[in-house]
Amino acid sequence: MKILNYGSINVDHVYSVDHISRAGETLAARSYQVFAGGKGANQSAALALAGAVVYHAGRVGPEGAWVVDKLAGLGVDVRHVAVHDEPTGHASIQVDPHGQNSIVIFAGANEHQDMDTVRSVLGHFQPGDILLLQNEINGIYDLINEGSQSGLRVVYNPAPAAPWVRDLPLHLVDTIILNQTEATALTGVDDVPRQLEQMASSWPNLDCVLTLGTAGMAYRGRAGAFALPAVSVAATDTTGAGDTFIGYYLAAIAGGMAPADAAARAVRAAALCVCRPGAMDSIPAAAEVS
Repeated sequence: MKILNYGSINVDHVYSVDHISRAGETLAARSYQVFAGGKGANQSAALALAGAVVYHAGRVGPEGAWVVDKLAGLGVDVRHVAVHDEPTGHASIQVDPHGQNSIVIFAGANEHQDMDTVRSVLGHFQPGDILLLQNEINGIYDLINEGSQSGLRVVYNPAPAAPWVRDLPLHLVDTIILNQTEATALTGVDDVPRQLEQMASSWPNLDCVLTLGTAGMAYRGRAGAFALPAVSVAATDTTGAGDTFIGYYLAAIAGGMAPADAAARAVRAAALCVCRPGAMDSIPAAAEVS
């Protein structure tokens, strides 16, 4: 089974700060680093490192070729990544001493996907293959429709949270993977059991995978319902944790693993990720995830 990740590619500018800056505050950073990133690219990297057969589709600016090369070096097939005149998307990330972060994103080339290219790319995949999507590119509504019509299993990570997610054809989605903030934006409630209940009621054929940070994760879907605790670690940077979880979870599902076992492996991978700086560079290799 192949996985097509139609998603963002960013350059992350990471600033280590004493605290997340407040409105009107000018804050001196203790350090500055540049990393490859973007939710789409991070998830492709995690999929490849977890052992999945993954193809990435999307767009970068002329100065973003090094990120594409990095993905290829990790084992991602990048033949469907195109170069656009717009600059590569980028993120400005503040990270405090406790590993918490604040992120501002500029979409750049990520917002220039066109449907002719989308249809051409989807034509390279077979019914039963997986299409993974996030919110950092344009055209999500059409991608869900086109992917479903092509017989692909659509997996959707509605991140960053956006009010228009409620208007998407989520009845065509196979699996939704989201954190509690994103679940609140989607359901309008902030209680985890009620969020899961509402999603199950609204989209009964949808597998809902809810990540809860230090509280672990919860699942409700075709395999029943379960919850798993997080692995207790001393976090230094939580930036790539969600993307690591998604990559490892979906790689395990594509390999035939049951959702509970896939989630347990993804939780362990995410715990390793938060002990390291950066997003893509913090994703562990499969051999590290026991």
